[in-house]
Amino acid sequence: MKQIDQVYINGHFVTPHGHQRMDIENPANNKVIGQVVLGDEQDVLAAIDSAKKASPTFAQTTREQRMQYLQQLHDAIMARLDDLKQATIEEYGGTVQRSLWSNRYAAQIFLDFKGILQDYAFERTTGKTTVRMEPVGVTAILTAWNSNAGSICVKLAAAIAAGCTTVIKPSEMSALQTQMLTEAFDQAGLPAGVINVINGRGDVMGPILSTHPDIDRITFTGSTAVGKIIARNAIDTMKRLTLELSGKSANIILDDADLETAIPMAVQAAFQNSGQACVAASRLLVPEQFLPQVKTLLLRTVQSMKVGDPNDESTVIGPMASVKQYDRIQHYIQAGIQEGAELLVGGEGRPDGLSAGYFVKPTIFTGVTSDMTIAREEIFGPVLSVITYKTEAEAIQIANDTIYGLHAYVSSADQPRAMRVAAQLRAGRVAINSIQHDPLAPFGGYKQSGIGREGGVFGLEEQLEPKAVMY
Repeated sequence: MKQIDQVYINGHFVTPHGHQRMDIENPANNKVIGQVVLGDEQDVLAAIDSAKKASPTFAQTTREQRMQYLQQLHDAIMARLDDLKQATIEEYGGTVQRSLWSNRYAAQIFLDFKGILQDYAFERTTGKTTVRMEPVGVTAILTAWNSNAGSICVKLAAAIAAGCTTVIKPSEMSALQTQMLTEAFDQAGLPAGVINVINGRGDVMGPILSTHPDIDRITFTGSTAVGKIIARNAIDTMKRLTLELSGKSANIILDDADLETAIPMAVQAAFQNSGQACVAASRLLVPEQFLPQVKTLLLRTVQSMKVGDPNDESTVIGPMASVKQYDRIQHYIQAGIQEGAELLVGGEGRPDGLSAGYFVKPTIFTGVTSDMTIAREEIFGPVLSVITYKTEAEAIQIANDTIYGLHAYVSSADQPRAMRVAAQLRAGRVAINSIQHDPLAPFGGYKQSGIGREGGVFGLEEQLEPKAVMY
């Protein structure tokens, strides 16, 4: 039984003022594997004070110093890679492949920002004016449970590169992963107060972080509903915001696409990270005349995907992260059936042979229309809605018929055509014939999928304020 009973403030692991304990459960077997002590209001205030005191000195560090800190953070995380991977499997239920990739990505992002710093112009001339890009200040980092290390590190790397100090409030559901990550941060040897990490409930710490006058900026990954609360709270002190929120991504299969390649890729795009991904391609748009062939390929693909023990390297879909997630997905599957969608595969309940754990059946609905609940709301699980269209223009219209706009996908044998379609999609990212992630490209959403961008130069500049000096 693992006990996590400290928070990280001002360069030290300290006993929190808070006393509430929360069980840590393995979602693959429902066994309690540890406990975490949650911080309270006093702890978050101590973390903010630490970051504020460290901010003036850290803001004056040189480009070379910050590049060295980024290298040290990369090296420290890589030294704990196996531990982080295993914690992600055990606590979150991530598959072996996903758990390894996500933690490697968390380490690599520090090197990516080190490379960006190499040539970035913090001072430039516009007209007769010198423009200086200066650190925005103390940054609150709030993250979700579905990509703990990656989500923290892409935000932290940008803050460190810019010269900003941080208060990190991860999901309390990721306490084991956070503990190992924080131990790596400590080993990296940055100045005290630059990185502060507090476990705690969002409803306790979120209101303080989003209203406190000493927090200059908030960067948040999570649901649109919570993002709106943060934005409303932040307005009185005019905090700078990056909100990476919900998605309902469309995947358009054009009529010239190679279905034998595009359909298996579409299933991967929908069920990546066991479907618990904001970028999941949960709406599959296919030409009406190809639906029979598409159904056959979908069935073949899903039936080849193993659902089960995330420690098994052949597993493709692991358990959902919690009973709350499991129940949420069951609700949406029931809604799909009740609203008249055709259940092609999957359905309610656990897969055969899995009586424990929060496993769901990979589920595909056909005959879905854009007014159905499963086509409009983010499900955050392995549930795919297939929608047919008659013309390219109709496909684009359906894809854009959503309050979200985080990601989209297009498959076509004609690259210029795919580019023309991509240009008409209201989404922050569009992947053509691919489901790859580019860490140097800006990531964020249109519409209610968020505000601002993270990653690459765009992410760095979210952490900077331009100051015009005229003479």
